[in-house]
Amino acid sequence: MSNTVKEQILGFVRDRYPQAEIDGTQDIFALGFVNSLFAMELVMFVEKTFGVTIPNEELRIDNFRTATAMAELVARLSPTLAVA
Repeated sequence: MSNTVKEQILGFVRDRYPQAEIDGTQDIFALGFVNSLFAMELVMFVEKTFGVTIPNEELRIDNFRTATAMAELVARLSPTLAVA
């Protein structure tokens, strides 16, 4: 998985919540950073930034809890972005 993908996702979350000190493994839902509007913004950010379409069956909270989970989702949807 590309660290760049994970870092871009973390950057998006940190831009929204500059006071947050989060890493790729922290559950942003459990930390209270995500409401329903921000969840949709995350989906749109991932799709637009990485050129993927997230199918309905992948719109599960577990795919969006952490930056690592989102980067893994991107890697599944766009193997060209996956880096060994």
